[in-house]
Amino acid sequence: MTDKKNNSEHMHEENLPKSEQSATETVTEEKVEQEETVDSDKHKSSKKGKKDKVHERIEELESKLEDLSDRHLRLQAEFDNYRKRTLKEKAELIKAGGESVLTAILPIIDDFDRALATMAEITDDDHAKTGFLLIFSKFKDFLKINNVTEIEAAGKEFDVDLHEAITKIPAPTPDLKGKIVDVIQKGYLLNGKVIRFAKVVIGE
Repeated sequence: MTDKKNNSEHMHEENLPKSEQSATETVTEEKVEQEETVDSDKHKSSKKGKKDKVHERIEELESKLEDLSDRHLRLQAEFDNYRKRTLKEKAELIKAGGESVLTAILPIIDDFDRALATMAEITDDDHAKTGFLLIFSKFKDFLKINNVTEIEAAGKEFDVDLHEAITKIPAPTPDLKGKIVDVIQKGYLLNGKVIRFAKVVIGE
C-alpha cells in the first residue's frame, strides 16, 4: 500500500511541470538539511554533556586529593608534635630522677665535711685518714661527673638566687659588711640550676 502511495507520489511529481518539480525537490532538500542539522545538534549536545561530566569528575577527584593531602599533612604534624613532646617528657623524667638521687647524696657530703674538720689534728700519714680522704675524693669526683658544683659563698656578696640568709651578725671587718661571713650549710648547682641553696650568715 505504501509502495503504491510512493509510486503514485513519484508519478504525480513526474507529471508536474518542471518548475513545480524543482520547488518540490528544494523543499525535500531543505527537509533533509533540517534533519541533518537536528542530528548534528543532538550529537554536539551529547558530546558537550559528556565533556561536562568528565570535567565535573576531574574537579571532584582534585577536591578529594586536596582533602586527603591536607589530612595527611595534619596527621604528620600531629605525630611530629607528639614525638617531640614524648622525648621532652622522657628527658625531664630522667633529669628529675637524676636530680633527686644527687640531692639525696648531698647530706652525706655534709657528713664528710664535718668528719674531715674533726680529723684536722690527725697526721696525713694515718691510714684511717688516708682511706677517708680517698672515699671523700671519689664522692666529689662523682658529683663533678654529674655536673654538680658547689656554690661559692664565703666572702661573697649575698645573692638571693643562690644563698639563703639564716641570720645577720656584726661584720668582723668593714669590708665584710653586706657580705657572707659564714656558711652554715653548703649549696649546690646541677647544670647551673640550684638544687640546694647555701645557708649563710651575713655581716652588717
